[in-house]
Amino acid sequence: MLNHISAVEFIIYVNDQALSVSFYKKIFRCNPTLNVQGMTEFTLGEKLKFGIMPNDGIARIIHSALPHPQTANGIPRCEIYLKVNNVQLEFQNALDAGAKEISPPIARNWGDIVAYVSDLDGHILAFAQPTEN
Repeated sequence: MLNHISAVEFIIYVNDQALSVSFYKKIFRCNPTLNVQGMTEFTLGEKLKFGIMPNDGIARIIHSALPHPQTANGIPRCEIYLKVNNVQLEFQNALDAGAKEISPPIARNWGDIVAYVSDLDGHILAFAQPTEN
């Protein structure tokens, strides 16, 4: 347990905030707890949030140090590994929400059945559940 960190928020950068919010509402099956121009947050746990920020928003902050995130659209920039109760159900839900299929549910050598998709910006989503022994 980390005592020096009080909460965690992961933020992805997206091309179209509104489209991504709509997509992730379907993935998480909940509404965002914050949704203003330039930032959306989904509260996933007591101390865990998932954020969505437009590429142009973060570009204003990092402009002199790093390339504009728009240059990486469609290139996988992160993996969001979600432990779920039903891999097939979540995989199909993601496809129905507009995700691109990467790999159907397959038993992996690390002990999970995992399906992979990419979201609208190329971020990888993995839906995983333990293999049955």
